[in-house]
Amino acid sequence: MYLSTKLHYMKYDRIEPALYIKNRKKFTERMEPNTLAVFNSNDIYPISADSTMPFQQHRDILYLSGVDQEESILVLFPNASNPAHREVLFLKETSDLIAVWEGEKLTKETAFLTSGIKTVYWLQQFPTIFKQMMAEAHGMYLNTNEHLRANTEVETREDRFIKQVKQDYPAHQVHKSAPIMHKIRSIKEAVELELMQRACKITEAGVRRLLAFIKPGVWEYEIEAELAHEFLRNRSKGFAYTPIVASGKNACVLHYIENNQQCQDGDVILLDVGAEYANYSSDLTRCLPVNGCFTARQKAVYNAVLHVKNEAQKLLVPGTIMAEYHKQVGSLMEEQLVGLGLISMDDIKTQNPDWPAYKKYFMHGTSHFLGLDTHDVGIWHEPISAGMVFTCEPGIYIPEEGLGIRLEDDLVVQSSGAPFNLMGDIPIEAEAIEDLMNA
Repeated sequence: MYLSTKLHYMKYDRIEPALYIKNRKKFTERMEPNTLAVFNSNDIYPISADSTMPFQQHRDILYLSGVDQEESILVLFPNASNPAHREVLFLKETSDLIAVWEGEKLTKETAFLTSGIKTVYWLQQFPTIFKQMMAEAHGMYLNTNEHLRANTEVETREDRFIKQVKQDYPAHQVHKSAPIMHKIRSIKEAVELELMQRACKITEAGVRRLLAFIKPGVWEYEIEAELAHEFLRNRSKGFAYTPIVASGKNACVLHYIENNQQCQDGDVILLDVGAEYANYSSDLTRCLPVNGCFTARQKAVYNAVLHVKNEAQKLLVPGTIMAEYHKQVGSLMEEQLVGLGLISMDDIKTQNPDWPAYKKYFMHGTSHFLGLDTHDVGIWHEPISAGMVFTCEPGIYIPEEGLGIRLEDDLVVQSSGAPFNLMGDIPIEAEAIEDLMNA
């Protein structure tokens, strides 16, 4: 999977360019004739003064090129008369000065070794070369953020480019890249699954470290720190998303991220955490008793959630429609909540169909796409296919008892049979967790 050439400019090992060559082919095969597509890197976002946030590459240009660097542009033009212009990378020109102040950047040679793209220009050449390409093209694919949960207020580098290119080339037909990207990114290549598995193994190392660390009196942020240490020492950049370390009643806040409370004897900690590796996400939820032993009630709720998860993940097979899947999971949860005495059959008979009775204690969805983004892109209204990766994360939240239980694994849809659990080695049975915490 990895190149033997020692050309490290990231924490992670360089990935064979064959992945990106194949990904570009999947995109260009779906383009209209005589069109080109443009993909821009993300900006480096300021904090204040001269401080900036750590750079995160736009996942689409990363998926198509492997270029994990700011101020980069990818242009795909499969029908270009000049073969050299069918795949073109534009990069920030490196220099000895940049190397001293910022460190190693991609050269034209290392860009080729990373992406498999032979034609690499410096960014200052983009206006001239792009004008030549647009003179030949009839239309262009522009890359907008069409994720269903997207709520972006800042103007991105991609946004600025789209505004300018529409002004400069008003006669060109505009096509959307997003539907193609959502389709092809949702089905993972074998190499991608290897990278996601590595992210999950790093997460496992973090969880096993915690099983010996957690005890009454530790603070939520100390738990977060243990995880951060374990992730970083395994060549991860850190958390794939903002970690949730929620003890006691905090677990009933779905996106609790303060992580600033002391863990009390008798509480259960909900951990929603995951390491990234090579920009691929893992996404795990486990619940651990602070003192190493669940109470009878805590274990009953825990096992109810585990039952729902185990049954729900069996439904993640080719052909499943996600809207129907979520309804089926609701029925599974309904049965468990009745058994726990949290809702009654009368509650079910008189429920609002738009907000079923089980939603009082299980108010979120069960699964989402996973990949380069934690809430990865995908097409929700089409049947799921082999090679897709989903989370499965049912939960029960009982504020009046100061108890929230959610369990989550990452699952690869198979061509037949049950999905493959990328987190199958991470302890999840209540008794197994107790045994390990008390070993």
